[in-house]
Amino acid sequence: MTVILTREQVEHVANLAKLGLTEQEIELYREQLSAILEYFAILQQLDTDAIPPTATVLPLRNVMRMDEPSPSLSREDVLANAPAVVEGHFRVKAILE
Repeated sequence: MTVILTREQVEHVANLAKLGLTEQEIELYREQLSAILEYFAILQQLDTDAIPPTATVLPLRNVMRMDEPSPSLSREDVLANAPAVVEGHFRVKAILE
C-alpha cells in the first residue's frame, strides 16, 4: 500500500500547526511524511495478536535520587552574585506599578 500525501494535505497540516513553509519545505515534508506513513502502513500488516499490550518495551527504573537534607548556602553566599541587594534581599524590578 503506497501512501502519498498531496501538496494540499501538507499545506493543510502546516496551516493547522501555524507553520509557514517555503516551496522547498512543502515538497521535502511531503516526501518525508509520505515515507513515514508508508512505513506505518507496513507496521500495521504485522500480526501482533500474541503480543500483550505494554506501556514501554524498556525495563522501568527510577531516575530520582534520594532526597537527603544537606546544609544550605549562607545568605552572604547566595547574595554574592546578585546584581542588586537591598537590606539582605534580592532587589528586582517591580512587576506591577
